[in-house]
Amino acid sequence: MPEVIVVATISPKPGEEQAVRDAVLAAIPKVHDEPGCVKYALHEATGDSTDLVMIERWESLEALGAHSKAPALAELGKALAPLLAGPLDVKTFTAVPAGDPAKGAI
Repeated sequence: MPEVIVVATISPKPGEEQAVRDAVLAAIPKVHDEPGCVKYALHEATGDSTDLVMIERWESLEALGAHSKAPALAELGKALAPLLAGPLDVKTFTAVPAGDPAKGAI
């Protein structure tokens, strides 16, 4: 069963950037402890954007499904709800490895 890659874009309301960042950072250690979590990493946009992006890797769709129902994500969703400019943009992918195995897939 292939691993699942998730790219989730988080768009804070103006003035709420630090509160959103803090909420996500508080959730990360809890998510790292979830079964099937291979990678759960926060990234900040460069330039004028205030978006944050989570790049995630899960062992399987089942592990991702369990994550979607886990307490850490429920708590994070509740904390983020009043702070976001719009809904999260969440997309899932499977890797298409190419070239150098160490560089050709996340």
